[in-house]
Amino acid sequence: MSVFEIIMLVCFGAAWPFSIHKSWTSRSVNGKSPVFLLIVMAGYLAGILHKYLYNFDGVVYLYMINFTMVAVDMVLYARNWRFQKTGV
Repeated sequence: MSVFEIIMLVCFGAAWPFSIHKSWTSRSVNGKSPVFLLIVMAGYLAGILHKYLYNFDGVVYLYMINFTMVAVDMVLYARNWRFQKTGV
């Protein structure tokens, strides 16, 4: 377990609740990129797979929490895109 990996995941993870809140309250896709969200999700998934296959430790839970938060933001992106498309 690397303290630097933990710090990196905590720092990156700290930003997602703010992004989710903005997505939830704004009901807008402005400033959001689904491609970026998918790339970030792929990175977290790669981290999870690495932990399971080669170096399992408790840090895998930070990867899973971060992946989940990005997935929630992606779902909110889809919701907000629908809102903007239908004018709700």
